[in-house]
Amino acid sequence: MALEPWDELRTALHVARAGTVSGAAASLGVHHATVIRHIDALEDRISVRLFQRHAKGYTPTEAGRALFETAAETEKRFEQLATRLKNMQEGVRGQVIITTIPELSILLLPVLADLVAQHPELKPCLRTEARILRLEYGEAHLALRAGPQPQEPDNVVQSLGELPIALYASAAYLQAHDMRAGDEDHLRRQRFVGTSDPDSRAPHDLWLRSFNADFALCSNDCALRVAAIKAGIGIGFLPMAQGAAEGLQALTPARPEWQSTLWLVTHVDLHRSPKVQVCAKLLRAYFAQIAAANELGTPG
Repeated sequence: MALEPWDELRTALHVARAGTVSGAAASLGVHHATVIRHIDALEDRISVRLFQRHAKGYTPTEAGRALFETAAETEKRFEQLATRLKNMQEGVRGQVIITTIPELSILLLPVLADLVAQHPELKPCLRTEARILRLEYGEAHLALRAGPQPQEPDNVVQSLGELPIALYASAAYLQAHDMRAGDEDHLRRQRFVGTSDPDSRAPHDLWLRSFNADFALCSNDCALRVAAIKAGIGIGFLPMAQGAAEGLQALTPARPEWQSTLWLVTHVDLHRSPKVQVCAKLLRAYFAQIAAANELGTPG
């Protein structure tokens, strides 16, 4: 059943919100007769009574409430689409939102620095949340995700390769515990810093659980975990590029069973916009550099 034109539905939605024809007319900037005509036409079109008319105004019926709930969502999607279209016309300027998991946020700082240096009119915003932001709702322009390949419809998914992960310790920890790099038996006697999430599916967290690691500290705050490793509280997993940047000592080479596959995700509506393309190009180049450094056996 077609609910067209949209103007009639939008008018009825404003009446439901305002409760009166005059209130809806004022918010829409039209004559009250236009509002009444739209409502009558819509009710005739679908053969359903959407409002109860009374002296104080209009009250939605049960059918009306169901329809307006969908109409409100449709209105929101139209507004988001308008924002996307505006962003596509802006070029490489304005806000660009990148989302990733907290564990990867520090790793992205060099990319953001290059982005700002090369495009000073671009204003990056990095959102680090455990919740997956909805690109189709305009919550972010690009997403950097780790793990299985994302499957959301209408998204463009590009592989950024494998993120090399290794175990790291501070100089203070090594001195206090006489830690020998690469010694597996000695590794089992060490104390670890790890996540407090028992359901984490990160490959290195799964390995730690199978390893029956002795934890000195668990936290859901990745910045705190890094600080704990640097303070010598325990040893822990870090991306190699971050471990080297923090001045920590790699205890083992990166292992395939520890690493995560990285994915760059954009929505099809914004994938070709200039600022998204600029960001995507820098991200691809950065992670290609990390992969090349790992193949050469050098810090990221």
